[in-house]
Amino acid sequence: MLPLALNIALMLIGYLLVMGYLAVGLRMQRRQSVRPARVPRRRGWSGLVRQVVGTAVGGYVLLMVVVAGYYESAAQLDGGLVTSAFTGAATLLGISLPVFFVVSWVVVRRRYGKAASRRPGRRL
Repeated sequence: MLPLALNIALMLIGYLLVMGYLAVGLRMQRRQSVRPARVPRRRGWSGLVRQVVGTAVGGYVLLMVVVAGYYESAAQLDGGLVTSAFTGAATLLGISLPVFFVVSWVVVRRRYGKAASRRPGRRL
C-alpha cells in the first residue's frame, strides 16, 4: 500500500489532468463554433453507427490505457487485475453498446423530427 501523501498526490495529479483536458476541449469547441465546419457530417444509419462505435471504442481504449498505466506505475499488483479489467470492460461494452446505440438513435430521431416540424413541407 502506498503512503497517504502519495495517494493524495496521485489523485490530485489525475484530477488536474482531467480538468486540464476538459478546459482544452472546451476551448477547442469554442474555436470550432466560430469557424464553419469543413467536413460535412454523415447522416443516416452509417453516420449513427460510426459515431456510436467510435465513441465506444475510444472510451474502451482510454479506459484500458488508464488501467494499464495504473497497474504499471502505482498498484504493483499481479496480472489478474489487468486480465479482469480487459475482459470485464469488454463485457460491459458488449452489454451497453446496443443500449447506447438505441438511445443515440432516439435522440437523433427527435432532433431531426423537431427540425422537420419547424419547416413545413419537409419530412424525415
